[in-house]
Parts: sequence; structure tokens; C-alpha cells
Amino acid sequence: MSSLEADSERGVVGGVEVLPFGLLIFVALALVIANAWAVVDAKMAAEDAAREAGRAFVEAHDPSAAPGAARAAGRAAVAGVGRDPSRLDISISAAAYERCEVVQVATGYRMAALTVPFVGRLGSGLVVHGHHREVIDPFASGLGPRNRCGF
Repeated sequence: MSSLEADSERGVVGGVEVLPFGLLIFVALALVIANAWAVVDAKMAAEDAAREAGRAFVEAHDPSAAPGAARAAGRAAVAGVGRDPSRLDISISAAAYERCEVVQVATGYRMAALTVPFVGRLGSGLVVHGHHREVIDPFASGLGPRNRCGF
């Protein structure tokens, strides 16, 4: 064997010690991306829950049944996208159940601080919020003679 052949094979395994570090960086980046998507997904679920709760509230046409219908619709919307409805908080504010009254619904969904694929949720540190405003139908019947519509 000549000295040229022996010299040309020296760097064959050089740099292999960097491969575990590169794999670690790849896994960490994948976890960050998965967690960011989990936050975006939970935010969309909270917004959907607020919208559905607002719609159910104004379409109830019964002041005593409206809050219950709104909470049930919000929880159903969250369950419909595969989230846990028990982690959802719903807050409804309306001065009175009258025509043209503005109803505001705020939701808060408690989620894990870190979501790891195939492992599950770790911690409980984040709350994402959803907000929605809805107006009670100005032409609804049975809500009395008063209204806030201006006509």
C-alpha cells in the first residue's frame, strides 16, 4: 500500500461526533414547532367557542335559558375540535336581554405548557383567549316593547 492511499482514508470518520448534536437540534426544533401549532390550534378553538356561545345566546329568545344555551354551545364547539371542554371558561356580559343589546362573550382555554407528540401534555401554564360580540336580533318578537335600536 502506498502512502497516498493511506493518507486518503484518514478523514473518513471525521465529524461523526457532530451528528448527535445535529439530531438534538432537529428534535428540539420539531418540539418548538409542534408546541407553536398547539397554541394556534387552541386559540382557534377558543375563538370558535366564543362565536358559537354568542350565537346561541342571542338566538335563545329566552333570557333565562340564554346563558345555559351559550355555555353548552361553547363547550360543544370545543369538544367538536377534539379539545377538553372542562378546560374552557366562558364569560358572558349583557346589560339586559333586549333587542339590539350587545352581548360580549369571552372564553379562556387552559392548555399545557408543552405538548410533546406521542407523549402528551406537560404542565398547565398557558391560557388562550377568544372574544366575540353579537347583537340581539332587532326584529325578534316576544322581547317586550323596549329596544336599543334607535328606531
